[in-house]
Amino acid sequence: MATKVKPGGNRKRISRSVFFIVGLCGFFYILGAWQRSGFGKGDSIALEITKQTDCSILSNLNYDTHHDFDGTPDNSELKVKKFKPCEDHYMDYTPCHDQMRAMTFPRKNMVYRERHCPSEEEKLHCLIPAPKGYVTPFPWPLSRDYVPYANVPYKSLTVEKAVQNWIQYEGNVFRFPGGGTQFPQGADAYIDELASVIPLDNGMVRTALDTGCGVASWGAYLLKKKVITMSIAPRDSHEAQVQFALERGVPAIIGVLGTIKLPFPAGSFDMAHCSRCLIPWGSNGGMYMMEVDRVLRPGGYWILSGPPINWRNNYQTWQRPEGELEEEQRKIEDIAKLLCWEKKHEKGEIAIWRKRLNNDECPEQDTPPTRCEFTNANDVWYKEMKNCVTPSHGANNSWNPYPKRLNEVPFRISGGSIPGISVEAYEDDNRSWKKHVSAYKRTNKIIDSGRYHNIMDMNAGLGSFAAALESPKLWVMNVLPTIAEKDTLGVIFERGLIGIYHDWCEAFSTYPRTYDLIHADGVFSLYKDKCSAEDILLEMDRILRPEGAVIIRDQVGLLMQVNRVAKRMRWNTKMEDHEDGPLVSEKVLFAVKKYWVSGDNDPSS
Repeated sequence: MATKVKPGGNRKRISRSVFFIVGLCGFFYILGAWQRSGFGKGDSIALEITKQTDCSILSNLNYDTHHDFDGTPDNSELKVKKFKPCEDHYMDYTPCHDQMRAMTFPRKNMVYRERHCPSEEEKLHCLIPAPKGYVTPFPWPLSRDYVPYANVPYKSLTVEKAVQNWIQYEGNVFRFPGGGTQFPQGADAYIDELASVIPLDNGMVRTALDTGCGVASWGAYLLKKKVITMSIAPRDSHEAQVQFALERGVPAIIGVLGTIKLPFPAGSFDMAHCSRCLIPWGSNGGMYMMEVDRVLRPGGYWILSGPPINWRNNYQTWQRPEGELEEEQRKIEDIAKLLCWEKKHEKGEIAIWRKRLNNDECPEQDTPPTRCEFTNANDVWYKEMKNCVTPSHGANNSWNPYPKRLNEVPFRISGGSIPGISVEAYEDDNRSWKKHVSAYKRTNKIIDSGRYHNIMDMNAGLGSFAAALESPKLWVMNVLPTIAEKDTLGVIFERGLIGIYHDWCEAFSTYPRTYDLIHADGVFSLYKDKCSAEDILLEMDRILRPEGAVIIRDQVGLLMQVNRVAKRMRWNTKMEDHEDGPLVSEKVLFAVKKYWVSGDNDPSS
């Protein structure tokens, strides 16, 4: 017997399909016309996507066949209520580092500069505006030296740090000469001096940590040597340090060494650095140096420049008592010996220590350090620092040079440190992400053009998305959610990439408009029962630049819900099938954030 088909049902499906096609074509046509009209101050990325959109066919998206879909028709998006812009004073809002909230916490040990996030009732449900005149940042490497004044309109550093040559205001741009408090001859000359002791030119040193980074010139100039630096500075009286760093195109987060552990796994960095960063290294029983020791790989280097190094010749310049400086350096030297660091160099105001490759190389000590008593050295999210030394577990003492280490099997996997991830699984993951990224580039053809320099992967896994994208034109902040089933962030660092632990139920430690492209694989599935998808999307909008792009890969039902919220945020979206065809329930949502600035009361117009 032939199966009966209801004609009316077919007509409705066809009507919806035709409506979807016409709406999509019209949408991208209007967007392209808006870009050509000159109203947008960005780079016409939306026009590029318009050119790439084939409006003659539908992309075979078959929502009806997938059990995840909640049944809400897609045309309900036409009547959604848009999010309103936030008030202008929220333009540089950093939710978990809010200045007013910070002042309610103790100042001792910099507690008030640590993360203190708003309650559910305090969260904003509006869109953070860009400043008037905001423009697309200069491409790398020009952005290293020049930042448009309109994007970060704050001049206090040009006055406070004028004699130190950090930053200069010239017309409608800021210029960064590469100077610093401790490198008056410029960052290149300073780095060359370090390279006389540390192997910075052969790929052996790849990942670096800069504590108290200022505007991150050290990290910016190290990129020439293929060294990628995680720069950290608090949101303090020096206005917009981290914002300037990211606007320049340098990896950075708002952070401080206070009472909470740094959000990185043990044995992450090949090198750590403090240039007059004002961290009291000798205080609290050496706790801060012990935390650096935790995140430093065996054989890694620690650089300290500025007070109290070479205090005998500088105490008058620093306007500090000789005895105080002498005691400060003595404490640092004693803690370094306790940690079994070997002093490799001291000249002028620069001292360099090296963490030994093996604890067996450490000379016998009358009073050995206390070892930390825990089973997981990477359990750091909101965990207090302790006066104890973290044993080196899970990291191979022999280093592979970069870029060789990018795709070689990391020791944490070959050594079985991550249960459930075999060598074969790692290699399969690499192959899969090469295929995914190749498909992304067919839709967004400017991914590897240099337009996207600051990229974030919200659920980085083994770092294979970043590895597939690897290019001197960009860097990726690999985020491992704190609720991820497997802790793979150590693998990411071992590959020569950088990353951070984070809980996406909270705001990220960065300023607004600091990322060009955000990638989210399975994020909404992961947080489905943890927190609001709307809050996560609003946070993505906060940290995304105007005309920045988003790629979200997830189950179709969740993506349909995400798409409805994205429309409320004035994102332009396009849904595509999985690379393996329309019958796969996982889909990909591409989005572009519209250009709008403070004073645009209706950004959708």
